[in-house]
Amino acid sequence: MRWHIVLTAMMSLVAFSCSGIGTKQAQEPTAIVSAPPVHSSIPSQPPTFMAPYVAPPSNMDLCGEPVPLHDRDVLERFDREFTIVVYSHAQVYLWLKRAERFFPWFEEELRRRGLPEDLKYVAVAESDLQHGAVSPAGAAGMWQFIPSTGSRYGLDQNPQLDQRYDFEMATDSALRYLADLYRRFNNWTLAIAAYNCGEKRVSDEMAFQRVSDYYQLKLPLETERYVFRILAIKAVLSNPQRYGYALPSGAGYPPERFDVVTITTRYAVPIVALAQRAGITYREFKRLNPAFTTTSIPPGTHRVRVPEGHGKALEQGLESFLASYRVPEVILHKVNRGETLTEIAKRYNVCVSDIKQWNGLKDSTVKPGQTLRIQR
Repeated sequence: MRWHIVLTAMMSLVAFSCSGIGTKQAQEPTAIVSAPPVHSSIPSQPPTFMAPYVAPPSNMDLCGEPVPLHDRDVLERFDREFTIVVYSHAQVYLWLKRAERFFPWFEEELRRRGLPEDLKYVAVAESDLQHGAVSPAGAAGMWQFIPSTGSRYGLDQNPQLDQRYDFEMATDSALRYLADLYRRFNNWTLAIAAYNCGEKRVSDEMAFQRVSDYYQLKLPLETERYVFRILAIKAVLSNPQRYGYALPSGAGYPPERFDVVTITTRYAVPIVALAQRAGITYREFKRLNPAFTTTSIPPGTHRVRVPEGHGKALEQGLESFLASYRVPEVILHKVNRGETLTEIAKRYNVCVSDIKQWNGLKDSTVKPGQTLRIQR
């Protein structure tokens, strides 16, 4: 009975509201439904960050050769790489920092050889100026030599040593290779393209397409973008302030200063021991000498770098130090009738006790026909 009374009262209230007869408060929901959405009355806010538009340069040259930016296709291909580079803020600043270390040295080498200064940008495009760079295709070092081309230009590669990682030797080889490519094509743009995909590929495509202009050649996509990427890098790094980059004084990486010591050894020498002798860490030695790919210096003659001022410590008594890592030569001696261990030791200028140790002998007795190991 109680629930019946409540339900009847509620039905009466609904009927009263729907009849349109009632207070102002009863009619307000109708007005709310017909009103515009609340959010539409809030003014839209401008974005807090807007990327400014950066226009590409209207004139470019590469190694003194003009780039035909009046050609719409060439302009758009260049603009693609320029836009990617100019907005890569972190990467550009890393380039600027590393350039302070390597560009002065590159520029001096290029002047000495009579080569265009723009070739320094090839190293940026190849490795971001990192001498430890490795590509999925097996190219290595700052100039990204593949094994065969590296060998052609004097960069030794074996399980313990890979000179493609040596920034001085690789730079010498790369500049010689680029100079050879220029002599072949008589054009720096084609030479740089050939550095990327090989001189045979460029020559074959020129013959097939009957075109001698890089900008009009159809080449592998990587090579088509390669020269334009170098142009974009040149545009930004040659005038960083124009594009909003301002590296503070002292923020770049200073050139390395080091002593060079020549080491000639017939035996493998642990790098840890060599570094300790020079008063530096294993990591520091490996950083300055990235061509050594294992934990040892292999037999042969090598130029090693140590931080400036540490060369003398390494050179002092170096010959005897290296000799201490001599691997003994093992001679097999067959005992003759009547020979004694004392006579055998005297013959090879070793001690009887050593022969016993090398051969696990408990006493000095030997038998004819017995084979002994002698270390020298």
